[in-house]
Amino acid sequence: MISEALITKTALRTIEIEAQTLKALKPSINASFVDCVQAIYECSGRLVVTGVGKSALVGQKIVATLNSTGTPSLFMHAADAIHGDLGMIQGHDFVLCISKSGETPEIKVLVPFLKNLGSPIIGMVSQLGSYLGQQARYVLHTPVPQEADPNNLAPTASTIAQAAMGDALATALLALRGFTPKDFAQFHPGGALGKQLYLRVYDLYPQNEKPAVQLDETIQRTILEMTSKRLGATAVLDGEGRLRGIITDGDLRRMLERGLDINTLCARDIMSPAPRVISDEEMAVKALQMMRRNSITQLIVTDKEGRYLGFVHLHDLIREGLI
Repeated sequence: MISEALITKTALRTIEIEAQTLKALKPSINASFVDCVQAIYECSGRLVVTGVGKSALVGQKIVATLNSTGTPSLFMHAADAIHGDLGMIQGHDFVLCISKSGETPEIKVLVPFLKNLGSPIIGMVSQLGSYLGQQARYVLHTPVPQEADPNNLAPTASTIAQAAMGDALATALLALRGFTPKDFAQFHPGGALGKQLYLRVYDLYPQNEKPAVQLDETIQRTILEMTSKRLGATAVLDGEGRLRGIITDGDLRRMLERGLDINTLCARDIMSPAPRVISDEEMAVKALQMMRRNSITQLIVTDKEGRYLGFVHLHDLIREGLI
């Protein structure tokens, strides 16, 4: 029979141990850490990250974070390095070796080759007195009193510490580089985060139809315009093409609820005279914010002079992954 108490106790113990492990990292953000960050910042090459086992998986995550925040990096598996992958390392590259014990056999074989290449070695280790801790030019200390699993064997707290130190390294370098949201968007053009930073309304509205009727258009023609353009709304313009209002499905429903004779009405009689509009140069995420704030599904798009350009719809934002 499954013991709920055992499950809860073990899970809470794991979280507590890993939380304490993270707190224990604070003293490691010291002069040695600062020297390491400054050396990487001034490096004209790349940061090559290596490790084996779970440390290798953490290393791949660190590489991804570094690359996305402006520090050129690549991953080299320590076991493959001595079988040809050392050719990945170029002049002026730094190498970050990740090993909890600092005594990993593959790392111990690799370190002399890295020294022969003249590559500065950064060791991310739990044991400062280990082989890697003694051989590395720079050390990122990740002390781990115990792993979080009941047997103190599975890499749990140690990988949390390594990942957190990698994030600390990446964000410190980000700050030194003055990395901005625009820079972030440049490296994330296909992701939702990047799109929030670069996608504008003018990237979206031209894909839609451009429904519009005149102030004196009949209700029948207005309905045809709305249904044929499939946006659930139409702009209402005056004789000079200036935006005067909007008619939505809701306006049509309210007209019918009042029992009005549609044969005697025209667009100006049922339109909303103060439509929500957005400039074509605004960020797409602002359009989403406006829709949410006003509980609507579309906005009229205008240019800087206020001329009607078309509609941006909630579906456009969903398609681009902003929701």
